[in-house]
Amino acid sequence: MPTDPASAPARALPDGRPAADVLAELRALRESDAPTRGGRTFAYVYDAGLDGLDELAAEAYTAFATVNGLDPTVFPSVARLENDLVAAVAALLGAPGAQGTFTSGGTESILLAVKTARDHARSVRGVTDPQLVMPSTAHAAFHKAAAYLGVETVVVPVDPATFRADADAVAAALTDRTVLVVASAPSYAHGVIDPVAEIAAAAAEAGVLCHVDACIGGWILPYLRRAGREVPPFDLSVPGVTSLSVDLHKYAYADKGASVVLYRDTELRRHQYFAHAGWPGYPVVNPTVQGTKSGGLLAQAWAVLQHVGEEGYTALAGRVAEASDRLLAGLRATGGVRVLGEPGAGLVAFTVLGEGGCEAVAGAHGAPDLSLLLHLADEMRALGWYLQPQLSFDGLPPNLHLTLTPATVGRVDALLDDLAAALAKARGLPPVTVDPGLAELAAGLDPQTLGPEEVAAVLAFAGLGGGAGLPGRTAPVLVLLDALPQALKERLLAEFIGSVFHV
Repeated sequence: MPTDPASAPARALPDGRPAADVLAELRALRESDAPTRGGRTFAYVYDAGLDGLDELAAEAYTAFATVNGLDPTVFPSVARLENDLVAAVAALLGAPGAQGTFTSGGTESILLAVKTARDHARSVRGVTDPQLVMPSTAHAAFHKAAAYLGVETVVVPVDPATFRADADAVAAALTDRTVLVVASAPSYAHGVIDPVAEIAAAAAEAGVLCHVDACIGGWILPYLRRAGREVPPFDLSVPGVTSLSVDLHKYAYADKGASVVLYRDTELRRHQYFAHAGWPGYPVVNPTVQGTKSGGLLAQAWAVLQHVGEEGYTALAGRVAEASDRLLAGLRATGGVRVLGEPGAGLVAFTVLGEGGCEAVAGAHGAPDLSLLLHLADEMRALGWYLQPQLSFDGLPPNLHLTLTPATVGRVDALLDDLAAALAKARGLPPVTVDPGLAELAAGLDPQTLGPEEVAAVLAFAGLGGGAGLPGRTAPVLVLLDALPQALKERLLAEFIGSVFHV
């Protein structure tokens, strides 16, 4: 009998398409993305500028793409590659006996470090109501880990002039519930290195673990030191530092995602693992959040490190330092621009000042102008540059963030020229403001009780939602977000992402 069309299963996929057509569509989709090579995208991507490195990583990944990293007893190559990688990280950043794990990225490394600290404190100190103490500039991944793992966050303000963590304030925040203290080397937002030695000493005196978030700086800071730059101590050789995270997909230039979380010893790392034998299937032991995972990412990271080598990374770090020197000098010579803090590892944040601070004098001071800053970001985007806007927080000024890589060395002069032209144009644009009535209304909204229609209405007012993505100019959207209470801002951001990923 013929099948009733109404009862036939829905078609999820076409009958099949030629491989060439599938690949052509993928390449076409990439055309609307920001470029990941060439030194014009100053966030999210790390470009060594080395010929053949992408091809090497791709071939290494392909060779191990079908290897399942879940079980090294079946695939012993996984253990060999991971041991090699962790040994390299330990040699660069560790101390005798340091042990670690290869992870999918900084967020997973941080989550595992927080889990380890929570479980260690429960086992060794009997802590059942754990707290995580960190500066306000610590990466959002620590808040994510705390939310996932049921750990209370204690956030300590940073020095408003240097943007570095205040070691005395951190020490004062420690209690018998503290399971972990965090320092950054450097912080993502401003690129400055926290006083790691002082923070770690305070943690050690209180009998608390200390994690250094070196996801960004862990692989470049030692090579900057070898290239002749002054770098303060920050790694596991510092007394009191008990764990550290370093991303290999940043300044080691491996493909995403590749990271390592490193511990002072095997006993501490043991608290990271999950093992379960209480079911009828195979005995399970997972070092990471992931179970099954391709060996390809591990293999490509191993291949890139082996290929670039000690001398190669030292030279690449020198190129980043050169780009940073030239960019910082140019920014500081630009009227109305203020560099925030003293960048220490390839990251730079700067703000722009309003009319009261726009004299053509290097280092002029005045009030940061959010509207002008965001207009500048839009104008630079129109010229083919991506500079990452960061909004104000807890008295810290809004700014534009730049991640420098070796590929940016030859782009600095062009960037500064375009920045001057874009800033002049931005100053001529009308300010973007938030309607006071809307701000007052938003302040009274309870994010937890907003219904779908109310959320959709606020998103629509902000120019978001409906699956349309971001508008061409983001200044009006970001000015509104900056004015909203944090809880409402977070609810709207989550709803916006939900509107982007929809079927």
